[in-house]
Amino acid sequence: MNARSVTLDEAKTLPLWRQPVALLVVMAAAMPIAFATWNALLNNFVIEVAGFTGVEIGWLHTIREIPGFLAIAVIIMIMFLREQALALIALALLAVATAVTAWFPSLGGILTITMLSSIGFHYYETVNQSLQLQWIERDRAPQVLGWLVAVGSAASLLAYGLLVVTWKTFDLSYNFVYLAAGGVSLALVAFAILAYPRFESPEPQLKTFVLRRRYWLYYALQFMSGARRQIFVVFAAFMMVERFGFEVHEVTALFMINFLANMLFAPLMGKAVGRWGERNALMFEYAGLILVFLAYGGIYHFGWGVALAAALYVIDHLFFSLAFAMKTYFQKIADVPDIAPTAAVAFTINHIAAVALPAFLGYLWVTSPGAVFGLAAAMAMLSLALASLIPRHPDKGNETTLAARVPAPAE
Repeated sequence: MNARSVTLDEAKTLPLWRQPVALLVVMAAAMPIAFATWNALLNNFVIEVAGFTGVEIGWLHTIREIPGFLAIAVIIMIMFLREQALALIALALLAVATAVTAWFPSLGGILTITMLSSIGFHYYETVNQSLQLQWIERDRAPQVLGWLVAVGSAASLLAYGLLVVTWKTFDLSYNFVYLAAGGVSLALVAFAILAYPRFESPEPQLKTFVLRRRYWLYYALQFMSGARRQIFVVFAAFMMVERFGFEVHEVTALFMINFLANMLFAPLMGKAVGRWGERNALMFEYAGLILVFLAYGGIYHFGWGVALAAALYVIDHLFFSLAFAMKTYFQKIADVPDIAPTAAVAFTINHIAAVALPAFLGYLWVTSPGAVFGLAAAMAMLSLALASLIPRHPDKGNETTLAARVPAPAE
């Protein structure tokens, strides 16, 4: 990495492409090229190559979430590594693990390489969230976070577009695609290391465990998000392959539609969060997810068709993209030195249910798939109730509607 250290104020004098937000953009592109490609091929790869059922896929995702549960170890790591360096190291690990995934086609091999890629993914995401909230000005955060979501979606869209066009045309192998995606992601990491200086935040981050009572609502929202998200991540795409027989190019085409929608709508969602506030944005998300998960259950109980399932998958993904409103809510109520350690704590809380649920739900899936989505709808209802406790203008001392009131700015 460029050895020069630059403060955030000094960074404003650099060319736009070398400023902190530009580095966030590079990382936002590098991560999904590796991870989204791995995810697009995963269900077909494990079913065709390793003969996975719902039980094995549940265990795989339980293993995948263990590093997220252990994200609290980031607090120890930043005692020895700068957050920026740790983010790039974690991204490199994700890229390499993605590149070699097809070299391990057994259950044990898939679980091992999944664990390594997951360490890279979760530790990157933990540190990246901290860097975003430190490097992006508070009044611009919703809009910039929306654009970062759009960048990640565009990178995924490019990767998936190539998959759809070339998978059958050139009879590509899993090994070739995984190597290509991991290699491109690794090249972007190398560029980020060489092209950018070390950016210094004005307030140093605490390097100790932080768990504050006034952040309780943020912790609760993170816990429910992790539990609810797992059902979507693990079983929504798996349903498309197992029940409707989707092939690689069809699953990838569905993912492409998702990312195209995110690329177009995420910046608008950022503006909406900035205008209407985190409470309204999150309540809208959770109300929509209740309906989506109930409809997923109806697909199994009433035999609704593949077109509805595919449409729900896209709508589901759009609702989940509003989750960055939780980040901006925390940015408003947090002490700046708390951002890095709390990001680690929040990731661990987010993954408590994520570690336990997939394996359990894998067994439930083989007996009653509709019940899995019914449970997700119940979780979304609880999330909706929690989101209603966010004040219209959250701030320090006004973290929840139950907290002592402080004067709110004019509407």
